[in-house]
Amino acid sequence: MQVDHSYARLPSVFFQPWQASPVANPSWLAFNQQLATELGLPAQQGQTEQGLLQFSGNAVPDWAKPLTQAYAGHQFGQYNPQLGDGRALLLAEVIANNGKRYDIQLKGAGPTPYSRGGDGRSAIGPVIREYLVSEAMQVLGVPTTRALAAVTTGQNVYRDEPVPGAILTRVASSHIRIGTFQYIAALGNPDYVRQLADYVIDRHYPDCQQRENPYLALLGQVVSKQARLITHWMRLGFIHGVMNTDNTSISGETIDYGPCAFIDQYQSDKVFSSIDRRGRYAYSNQPPIALWNLARLAECLLPLIADDEKTAVALATEALQQFQSQYEAQWLQQMAAKLGLSQTEASDKTLIDDYLQLLEQQTVDFTLGFRYLSGELRAGADIKASDLFANTDAFSTWHQRWLARLAEQALSYTEVADRMDSVNPLLIPRNHLIAKAIQQAEDDGDLRFFQRLQQAWQTPFASTSDADLIAPPKPEEVVHRTFCGT
Repeated sequence: MQVDHSYARLPSVFFQPWQASPVANPSWLAFNQQLATELGLPAQQGQTEQGLLQFSGNAVPDWAKPLTQAYAGHQFGQYNPQLGDGRALLLAEVIANNGKRYDIQLKGAGPTPYSRGGDGRSAIGPVIREYLVSEAMQVLGVPTTRALAAVTTGQNVYRDEPVPGAILTRVASSHIRIGTFQYIAALGNPDYVRQLADYVIDRHYPDCQQRENPYLALLGQVVSKQARLITHWMRLGFIHGVMNTDNTSISGETIDYGPCAFIDQYQSDKVFSSIDRRGRYAYSNQPPIALWNLARLAECLLPLIADDEKTAVALATEALQQFQSQYEAQWLQQMAAKLGLSQTEASDKTLIDDYLQLLEQQTVDFTLGFRYLSGELRAGADIKASDLFANTDAFSTWHQRWLARLAEQALSYTEVADRMDSVNPLLIPRNHLIAKAIQQAEDDGDLRFFQRLQQAWQTPFASTSDADLIAPPKPEEVVHRTFCGT
């Protein structure tokens, strides 16, 4: 196991050394042995007593050097100059078997200097949600943080009512955020910003070192990573729910699965977060918000991009303008693939938009509306997309345009259908299923449904007979709002 603590070698203003607060009676919720193997963790880190003590914060591994990171952030557009890890501890950086560096972090390990009066703990619900969704996102091909372990603490935390506490062990390429740059820039020392930027370049974007303007190149790389990430969210109908700058990763990974959810009945302006009362982070607003967040990063980097502010602003603006074109090109390619189109044309955007409009007008499930399209191409398919539409005439009109477009490709219907099924999942982490798993775990510690979801969501594109995991929620099962872990 190769371990480093490079972040701890940055100036002390970036973090504070800290220790987890012990918990009463930890027990295992889950352990991701596959991920542990990829990271090169020793075998005894698995579901053992030693691993339980370490991943509950009751013992400090000999490979750990715990610290809590400082950062700021715009929360729903309002700037908070100091946030930081209010309930998280970075244990170490592991150099995995693939040669890449990953953070290992405890989340819910007790109060820190950045807790702002909070208890630093996590309820079992957010831990189950993040474990399930982050691992499902990995299989769905979305850049994401990962879940290595989850344990219960044996003691309650107090939210609306007492609920069981738990701790998640999260793995990320790093936990550096746009908010990290905002915090450091606000200190007023350009050398600190340069040190952070050099650290990020060395860790995530080493090719920038060879560029004429490394810091402008860094901004361009982060812009590209975010354009790619948001495209993945949109193709799956995923809503992050809290796209604050402190939840925007410099590495381009999905981070912090608080009030997140996948759309059931398609609604372009759908909002899930209970505190997003104005729809700032609605599904359709995610691309422009990502760009807004990137502009906050650009502001921090201006002194490094050029000595003359006017020149720096012009260069940064040009870099930011690449987001929209990159996002639109990737969105068109990925959404066209969902319709079975291997080569895209500009006119395909209209075909895609019209189908999304049909889904919204007739309240069709987003995931199944795309998955069952392949049934239109298979003889004797059990279910077809047309079965989901009340107004079949409207669908039929679009359907004829779609078939005409497919006819321009030199592929058989079977080949097209197979391709579509490889990018349109049958199973997604539906909010009502996660809620059921959380409820059972909270009520009596029953983890069977949680474990069933873990297993099923590792093969989201495969056919399955688990009809209850495929179906959208019934009206009484709909979860209208989700909440942050605090």
